[in-house]
Amino acid sequence: MAQDQHTQQDPTTQYQQPQYPEQDQRDQHPGLESEMQPKPDYGVETYRGSGKLTGKKAIITGGDSGIGRAVALAFAREGADVLISYLESEEPDARETAQAVEQAGRTAVKMPGDIVEETVCRAIVQKAVDEFGQIDILVNNAAHQMTVNGIADISTDLLDRTFKTNIYAMFWLCQAALPHMQPGASIINTCSIQAYQPSPTLLPYSTTKGAIISFTKGLAQEVIQYGVRANSVAPGPVWTPIIPASMPGETVSQFGGTSPMGRPAQPAELAPAYVFLASQEASYVNGETLGVTGGQPLP
Repeated sequence: MAQDQHTQQDPTTQYQQPQYPEQDQRDQHPGLESEMQPKPDYGVETYRGSGKLTGKKAIITGGDSGIGRAVALAFAREGADVLISYLESEEPDARETAQAVEQAGRTAVKMPGDIVEETVCRAIVQKAVDEFGQIDILVNNAAHQMTVNGIADISTDLLDRTFKTNIYAMFWLCQAALPHMQPGASIINTCSIQAYQPSPTLLPYSTTKGAIISFTKGLAQEVIQYGVRANSVAPGPVWTPIIPASMPGETVSQFGGTSPMGRPAQPAELAPAYVFLASQEASYVNGETLGVTGGQPLP
């Protein structure tokens, strides 16, 4: 367990190192955080807010677990109400996230549905508008990832699901949300170190993450005329359910071990980047990608 977030400590030994127990959730993709060992740290014991997002209303896709859960908790402790979108199969994780938001004294809205469908994306935004009356932060975080043996192993179905989840949904959600965003609002897209250092075994996923970089840079130049900023966060290896849900058990047990840190990040270590980009402290940050990679270089 990590120490308090304000306590100085060696980041390389802050969390457990690989080897983790072998585990495989590929038969229940995208996986459940409640079944992971060790359990990811999403900041419930350590994250302390300081009012950076007081009164704001946020949408977080993939908000039930992993990075999305950590961001939902951090946003709530910073004063924001949060709508989390997730797949119906992830309901157990979503309940825990919603409870964490409510324990922070903020409103949590749960919205199950598959964002590969345009109608679901537009319904997510409409639900937020109905519940909150406005949208101040849109975090496009949900993603589909699956390992492959090589390009010959990539089916059209996998391509469709990966691109619709990781790319199409961003377009649809931004299109629907922007009319409800006032000056000072923020869009934050989750890309990846894979956008810069793509693995052949993650080729569909890596390709979409590269596209998110271009999407964010182009979007930022358009939406600033409305007083809205768009940025992205590029995580390195992070201990989230998508790892045991998309990789063989042996790979999972060593996950993150080749990082300069010698370990993967915990979701709690990603959340502050999203808080910063959503806050007024980042008022002149637009079209940028903030790397949280543990030392893996971004070009």
